[in-house]
Amino acid sequence: MIIAIEGIDGAGKNTLVRAIREQAGVPVDVLAFPRYEVSAPAQLAAEALHGRMGDLTDSAYAMATLFALDRHGAREQLLPYVDSGRIILLDRYVASNAAYSAARLQDDAVMDWVHDLEFDRLGLPLPDLQVLLATEPVTAAERAISREAQDTSRERDRYETDSGLQQRTYDAYQRLAQRGWAGRWIVTTDPADILQELR
Repeated sequence: MIIAIEGIDGAGKNTLVRAIREQAGVPVDVLAFPRYEVSAPAQLAAEALHGRMGDLTDSAYAMATLFALDRHGAREQLLPYVDSGRIILLDRYVASNAAYSAARLQDDAVMDWVHDLEFDRLGLPLPDLQVLLATEPVTAAERAISREAQDTSRERDRYETDSGLQQRTYDAYQRLAQRGWAGRWIVTTDPADILQELR
């Protein structure tokens, strides 16, 4: 199974992934996107988000393409989980590109473009389950600020410091879940809900 944990910056995705992994009772692998440590497209996106790539961030399509190429670089790593007894939890996946792009452009049509780019053109496997961690934007922002204060390596980027973008992204995620975009969704803040789905 491929299970994607989605949510805005500061929602608590990493904490939720750790809790599920500890409580699952079966081996669970984990992969987080973007893969900043190993992926050139992800590193370029990070540079752009911290203002070091000129006007690259001005294009929602350019940024979405970099994040898509990062995931494409992990395609062979993901394929063994398709139709197998193995489980992988993804801290962000394709829906994050759809939500942030729609929020930036304020146009949901880009959601279909992201679906075509990542699942059809780049051949990424569809997730078996997508979990929207529905932490309110105000709470998520407080967490992101606290995280930055405690860890100097976690400086917030342009997306994280834009409260309007975070709210619009939260709303876009809700619409993706309601549409059943790219498969099955649950909306929760409780690890027990996800563990029940796993069982």
